[in-house]
Amino acid sequence: MSKRVYRLVDGSRGPRRDFRITVGLREGWEAEGRVYDVSEAVRCAHAWMRRRVEAGQPALSGMFTRGEVTYAWPKEDGTVGSDREPVAILTGEAVHAYLGGLPDAQIEAMLNELAGELGAALGQERLYVAFCDKTWILDCGEG
Repeated sequence: MSKRVYRLVDGSRGPRRDFRITVGLREGWEAEGRVYDVSEAVRCAHAWMRRRVEAGQPALSGMFTRGEVTYAWPKEDGTVGSDREPVAILTGEAVHAYLGGLPDAQIEAMLNELAGELGAALGQERLYVAFCDKTWILDCGEG
């Protein structure tokens, strides 16, 4: 086995710009809603990436994992409700070597666009996005 020597890629060092999109996999607010597989989120994101690159536009890339969100809330009668929900989580970085020339606002716009496509494909009303030191919620206003 030969020894490999790795060198720093020119133009690859820069500020770290992590992102995360969290989208529910259970359609709607009821426990009986359809539950999508994370592979459906992957297909949707992959199609978005391909369309952008084919159009000569930059695209984000990342890694999907499946998770489960747990939460609780106070009810009007004084009791507490709680639930859990499967989610798809896309994490990645706006890698400096490929996207370093893009301003944060353009990365945020791409995140919002991709999150919107994921939400529509998976029947979601709310989407949760994080980028660098910011987080926000996108809501389609239905329901």
